[in-house]
Amino acid sequence: MTYGVIALIVIFQPELRRMLEQLGTNKFTKFFGIGLEKNVETKTKEDIYKIVIAAKEMANTKTGGLIVIERDIQLNDIMDTGVKIDADVSPQLIVNLFVPKTPLHDGAIIISKNKIAAAACILPLSDDKKITRGLGTRHRAALGISRETDAIAVVISEETGKISIAKDGNLIADLKEEALKNILIKNVVTKRFSAGETRKTHAPKFLKKLKKKKESKEEK
Repeated sequence: MTYGVIALIVIFQPELRRMLEQLGTNKFTKFFGIGLEKNVETKTKEDIYKIVIAAKEMANTKTGGLIVIERDIQLNDIMDTGVKIDADVSPQLIVNLFVPKTPLHDGAIIISKNKIAAAACILPLSDDKKITRGLGTRHRAALGISRETDAIAVVISEETGKISIAKDGNLIADLKEEALKNILIKNVVTKRFSAGETRKTHAPKFLKKLKKKKESKEEK
C-alpha cells in the first residue's frame, strides 16, 4: 500500500507542483472562491496608484487629461460615446492615450471594473457659471460628470500642469501626489469595500437624454 502511494506521488509530481504553484494565484482563488473580494480590493488599490503615477507624469509634462473613475452608477452610455479599450489599467497606457494630436487624446477615459473601459468619451459640461468661471472644457466636463453621477474625475491641466479632482459637483484644485492618492483611496476603495459593493444600474438624467438621442439617430 505504501509503495502504491509513493508511486502515485511520483507519477503525478508535475501536476502537484503546478497546483501548488497556482495556490496563491488569482486563477486558483477565483476557481475555489477563496479571497476573491480581497483580490479585487487589492487590485483596485493598485489601479489607484497607477492612476496617480500617470497623473503625476502628465502634470510634469503639462499633458492635458481627464480620467473618470466609475463608482456605483454605471457609465455604459458614456462609454458608448467613445472608443472601447477594455485594457488593464497601466500608467503607460493612460499617458499614451492623452498624447496630443493622437486619435484618442480628446475626451475622457473611463475606468470601470478595474479596466480602462473606453477612451475619447464625451461628458456633460457643467453650466454653473459661479463654479466654472475661468475653467477650461476638461474641468467643466469633470464637474459635469461628477454632478450628474457619483463618478470621480481626475483632471490634469495642459496649461498649468496642476491636478484637480471633481467630486459631487465640487472641484478640489492643485493637488499634490499624496493628497490625490489619499482622496482616491478614501472615495473609491474605502467606501466601496467597507460598505459592500452595491452598483446602481439606473441612469441619471444626462445619461437618459444621451440614450434617447442615440436611439433617435439609429431610427433615422
